[in-house]
Amino acid sequence: MAFWRSLAFSAILLSLFIHGALCFYLPGVAPQDFQKGDPLQVKVNKLTSTKTQLPYTYYSLPYCPPNKIVDSAENLGEVLRGDRIENSRYVFKMREPQMCNIVCKLKLDAKTAKEFKEKIDDEYRVNMILDNLPLVVPIKRMDADSTVYQLGFHVGLKGLYSGSKEEKYFIHNHLAFTVKYHRDTLTESARIVGFEVKAFSVKHEFEGKWDEKTTRLTTCDPHAKHTVVNSNSPQEVEENQEIIFTYDVDFQESDVKWASRWDAYLLMSDDQIHWFSIVNSLMIVLFLSGMVAMIMLRTLYRDISKYNELETQEEAQEETGWKLVHGDVFRPPNNSDLLCVYVGTGVQFFGMILVTMLFAVLGFLSPSNRGGLMTAMLLLFVFMGIFAGYASARIYKMFKGTEWKSIALRTAIMFPAIVSAIFFVLNALIWGQKSSGAVPFGTMFALIFLWFGISVPLVFVGAYVGFKKPAIENPVKTNKIPRQIPEQAWYMNPVFSVLIGGILPFGAVFIELFFILTSIWLNQFYYIFGFLFLVFVILIVTCAEITIVLCYFQLCSEDYLWWWRSYLTSGSSALYLFLYATFYFFTKLEITKLVSGLLYFGYMLIASYAFFVVTGTIGFYACFWFTRLIYSSVKID
Repeated sequence: MAFWRSLAFSAILLSLFIHGALCFYLPGVAPQDFQKGDPLQVKVNKLTSTKTQLPYTYYSLPYCPPNKIVDSAENLGEVLRGDRIENSRYVFKMREPQMCNIVCKLKLDAKTAKEFKEKIDDEYRVNMILDNLPLVVPIKRMDADSTVYQLGFHVGLKGLYSGSKEEKYFIHNHLAFTVKYHRDTLTESARIVGFEVKAFSVKHEFEGKWDEKTTRLTTCDPHAKHTVVNSNSPQEVEENQEIIFTYDVDFQESDVKWASRWDAYLLMSDDQIHWFSIVNSLMIVLFLSGMVAMIMLRTLYRDISKYNELETQEEAQEETGWKLVHGDVFRPPNNSDLLCVYVGTGVQFFGMILVTMLFAVLGFLSPSNRGGLMTAMLLLFVFMGIFAGYASARIYKMFKGTEWKSIALRTAIMFPAIVSAIFFVLNALIWGQKSSGAVPFGTMFALIFLWFGISVPLVFVGAYVGFKKPAIENPVKTNKIPRQIPEQAWYMNPVFSVLIGGILPFGAVFIELFFILTSIWLNQFYYIFGFLFLVFVILIVTCAEITIVLCYFQLCSEDYLWWWRSYLTSGSSALYLFLYATFYFFTKLEITKLVSGLLYFGYMLIASYAFFVVTGTIGFYACFWFTRLIYSSVKID
């Protein structure tokens, strides 16, 4: 089912462009009007922790379940994120405040007490949803007159009784909800624009015999207007303890309109720092790019003019510099088939990222559409297979290859197979922890179908079209006997050159990378896609320019083995990305469990590998264009 829902999502995205004038809201994100007294069903989502990165379903803890637990339909992206959205016993009535509503009474045994303690130790947070808005905890900032919001409330906390040195566990069993709404003065209908909570730990007391419907609590009594305002008498988590779960709900009218209700959720960090960091990064990169472009244009113009002038005056007794290797510069490299595969895969990834960012910038992949971003990326990667096949076959034919089916199969299989192998290992680890983040077999089958049923055939279609086209003609002929490469200076050593080349592209993205990692691993929203798109453009320019510069120096040193080095030069930025991710792990995250650490490094390895493929392909095509340009600009005898 997840697969068919994901295909439906892709069809919806397409229809948005075709019928843009007729439909504005994405499905499930359209506003809903509520009249006074209308029922509001709170849904529960996964339990999350930044310490373990392992999500669990809400009812994996013995919280009060409804008579029948109903799963909400999740799209492909939500399933892969570990979202499991279910109904709950928290039901409100629109604009009708409630006080001290009893949810249920629970008696802990040794097993359930241990489960609660483990989740409190790992700082798990409970996530809920009302009208597609996630539940947040408002926190007043000490340094400014503003409020920040944290997603979900903690399961509980640890603390000490006064005069005691023994640490105890306390559960948040009383929830004070606040539902903010924007009212239409003409129709008296209202739209929900905020969903907040304050969680308390209260050891509830009551008189007489327990009856869930009639029992009146002495610690929280709506008739006496006695409500919970603090956790001075907390509910301890121990075997044989009885816990009574209760909640209040208050309704507040708000001036915030429905279209702006996500603004508060997205302002979770200091905007000024974000803006300054990005602008500063862009200015540095633009300045370096300008310098590189100026040097290259002046140097190349002088070289080409000199070579052409020497030929016309017949003064050149011996060629020097990059013109000397014109007979070898387009000689096919070692492992040329593998290079074709990597270039094709890079084109596939590049197309996926470009279209995804355009969708995001236009607002189709907002945080309100949970799982939409991941679903869109997966589907776009699959459909971009046609361009992967086309690109790899074109380069393959230029290298005088004849087995286009073989190159198409390797292009379709190699990168997804490597990523799938890592993914399966990580998924097995998650299964072992009984986490909801483990991908179910049905979704796994859907992913395999997307790969072999759609992506592989599209790669073959693209390769067939690419191979049928005439081969790319080189501007100069290749000698039959390879020229010997002279001994190179230490700074032109391939390893040194490649490692130096990756620094500048990484410098273009590392500040933005911090915010992306924070959104992924610290459960925050990432929303500045306009800035991200600008950074992506700067990354493209930087990869192209640094590769062209180092390729030029390499050819001037009479080293014509530029094919693989052009790919690796900009692709080496992925190494710095992985090193930065390692630095981020030890400085910003509090992950202590081995499995959680393996998950982090496994997923960052996949991300770095994808970054290598994309940046390497950008560098390759830039250098390919550059060499064809300069060798077609001079007269070769």
